[in-house]
Amino acid sequence: MVTPYDWQENVGHRARFVESRLEGGVPVAAASIPEGILVATFRYQSSKVYEIYDRIVYSAIGTQSDIESVRVAAVEFCHTEGYRRSEDDVTIQRLSTHLSQPIKQAFGDMRTSPMVVRAMFAEIGDELDQDKYFAIDFDGDYSVYKGLFFLAGTPEAGETMGKAVEGFDFSTAKRDDALAQLREAVVKGMDPDGSKAAASELPELVFEAALMRRDPKWTRKFSRIAGEIS
Repeated sequence: MVTPYDWQENVGHRARFVESRLEGGVPVAAASIPEGILVATFRYQSSKVYEIYDRIVYSAIGTQSDIESVRVAAVEFCHTEGYRRSEDDVTIQRLSTHLSQPIKQAFGDMRTSPMVVRAMFAEIGDELDQDKYFAIDFDGDYSVYKGLFFLAGTPEAGETMGKAVEGFDFSTAKRDDALAQLREAVVKGMDPDGSKAAASELPELVFEAALMRRDPKWTRKFSRIAGEIS
């Protein structure tokens, strides 16, 4: 017989297992600038920044199979929702609510492996202050952010990334200036004290960045800036 204490202890073990797997994840930084939503990270081979729907971009850290599972589920939901209802009904709120349920179920089901993933979805608005960022954690809980968001394997890495861009005004920044700040934040998230770089222990990675463009003149809003996939 499984007691409530046993279940709670098992949940704690699962959380620590996933968190330990996420610790080494390469962070992702995203910010709202006048031109749109800018996303920056580093990757090994597979892309980490994806267009999900007309106004929604996705990135995540974790195991590649779980990152891909969440991406596929998001694409399928958005296209089904857009076909059955309308494109205006495909919102980041609906998407995050839909995806959080199976992630939460996988985490709480002791008969299956939890999903090793921490995901970010960002939705472009007509105005900068209308941009939205949703973070979905491995236990299915999600949080909402505005303006600037850091996706990291540990809280400490996220705090270091925030300090790296402290005082910089993304709301008025040009794309290249903002991109340089986000790149620096990701580097700081990977190596807060610079010890890995000094010891030549940073892995060989490809810088990847994309912009979800705000201007309505663009038929396709998603544009890769760096890290093209061949």
